[in-house]
Amino acid sequence: MSDILKQLGLGPVNSGVYTDSWVEAPGGGDLVSINPATGEAIATVQMGSRNDYDRAVEAARHAFEVWRLMPAPKRGEVVRQIGNALRENKAALGALVTMETGKIRAEGEGEVQEMIDIADFAVGLSRQLYGLTIHSERPSHRMYEQWHPLGVVGVISAFNFPVAVWSWNALLAAVCGDSVVWKPSEETPLTAIATTRIVEPILREHGVPGLFPLVAGGREIGVAMAEDRRIPLVSATGSCAMGRSVGETVARRLGRSLLELGGNNAIIVLDDARLDLALRAVLFGAVGTAGQRCTSTRRVLLQKGIAGEFAAKLVSAYETVAIGDPLEEGTLMGPLVNERAVRSMTSAIALAKEQGGELLYGGNRLDRPGFFVEPAIIRANAGMGVTHEETFAPIVYLIEVDSLEEAIRIQNDVPQGLSSAIFTDSVRSSEHFLSALGSDCGIANVNLGTSGAEIGGAFGGEKETGGGRESGSDSWKAYMRRQTNTINYGSELPLAQGIRFGD
Repeated sequence: MSDILKQLGLGPVNSGVYTDSWVEAPGGGDLVSINPATGEAIATVQMGSRNDYDRAVEAARHAFEVWRLMPAPKRGEVVRQIGNALRENKAALGALVTMETGKIRAEGEGEVQEMIDIADFAVGLSRQLYGLTIHSERPSHRMYEQWHPLGVVGVISAFNFPVAVWSWNALLAAVCGDSVVWKPSEETPLTAIATTRIVEPILREHGVPGLFPLVAGGREIGVAMAEDRRIPLVSATGSCAMGRSVGETVARRLGRSLLELGGNNAIIVLDDARLDLALRAVLFGAVGTAGQRCTSTRRVLLQKGIAGEFAAKLVSAYETVAIGDPLEEGTLMGPLVNERAVRSMTSAIALAKEQGGELLYGGNRLDRPGFFVEPAIIRANAGMGVTHEETFAPIVYLIEVDSLEEAIRIQNDVPQGLSSAIFTDSVRSSEHFLSALGSDCGIANVNLGTSGAEIGGAFGGEKETGGGRESGSDSWKAYMRRQTNTINYGSELPLAQGIRFGD
């Protein structure tokens, strides 16, 4: 552990505030980062106060004044260098992600790879911030739209993807010309500090050390960010309750919010599906990251003809899942993030039983240090209230259905709308699932699971998931302001819509 911390420039005690330089002894108190696999302390982080936050925002505003004037391809070159620095530190940063979150090492390094990938995407994007040319109805007029940097962007990230989600926002916002203030999860401050330390020398070399300030702190920092009129866009990842609070606060000041919130994701398995593929998808979707992804599989809607067989095979597959030290080779599932998560899982299983669910497998806490549990499989029905809620833990509900139409209705009949999937060999069924009559989620997959989105596609969901879109496609537009321009190169001043005024 000490070697990893040393390689990333971390020590026993670390400042959690970076403005345009590291703030020594910030005023927000101390936070101990805990390894969920052992329950032991990794290191201490000195958190930021409201005054520290204000200093960070001012540093970001100053950097923005310089950064926005740099040509976008030049900004892309800086991001390219950031991507290379992440490549050089992939193993160490990935290991730290594992130590702070409990996700297995392959997933920790995979998260850093996602940062590298989004850096590559952003470099290409820096030459493709296109606007439209529009034909004017007035003679001798040219009309077009262009995109300008928005300003200082605020990012509130969650523990389960402590660095990837920051990169989705920060690196795209950077090529768009924005600066970014980061408030990381209180569960994972060290990964944020390490990432900032990796990026800092590159920013300093290019004269914009305040481009990516960091303020590790408690809820009050997030509230300050949501209320701050200096920040035109707040991107927040977390629970639906947190997102609702952020969204309402930002909306009151007529700011923008980009919300990536909870999911209650379902996989539909029809009787013509390849069960081996579906089984693997459910296993990773429900057990990967110990069920602590917003895209984790929470419900499996099984057509009755294959429901019994699939349930038996799933139980057998769960019995082979290696639970243990997430840094060790061969481990498939690490711990939950903290004691509160364990209690939440235990309460959800008890509630499911009260509502008529049958526990088919697991659900016990393991007798070892840390926050380890067995993943749980529960036979349920769609009327159980607990199946309409998101429990951030490895619980999957198996629900029998008669038809595709019933499965789609049950899938959509929850407040969340992030990710969804169907397994079928029928083109008709898959197209129905993807049609306007099908899934109401932001992500809909055929013959693959709910987890593991690629950076090239826009990521996000509908309903209580927040409606935000991050990462690929045209998500960059969230970080810019659109301007419509009309140029009159003639000698007359015609009005639009043929209006005549005063002549």
